[in-house]
Amino acid sequence: MLIITGTIRIPSGQLAHVQPAMREMITASRAEDGCLAYSYALDVLDDGLVHVHEVWTDRTALEAHFASPHLAAWRAQFDELGITDRSLVSFEIDATSPV
Repeated sequence: MLIITGTIRIPSGQLAHVQPAMREMITASRAEDGCLAYSYALDVLDDGLVHVHEVWTDRTALEAHFASPHLAAWRAQFDELGITDRSLVSFEIDATSPV
């Protein structure tokens, strides 16, 4: 299993402008084979900071996601939407347990 976590930054006060593209990306990603979770969350204390959380069954599913048309379309909109400071990392895990 792979967990992708990190942040992106949207212009302060521009959520309404960016939200439709975010919705499209989330909906399309969640429909992909191997996607167990895909979400964006706004930081309560840092206006414009968006936390990214993804969970994929395996590397093959993640590679298919990287090659998807909706991901290419999402990234192509970054300049227009003002999305900056993309910082994501992946963690490969082989077991989970409740905390």
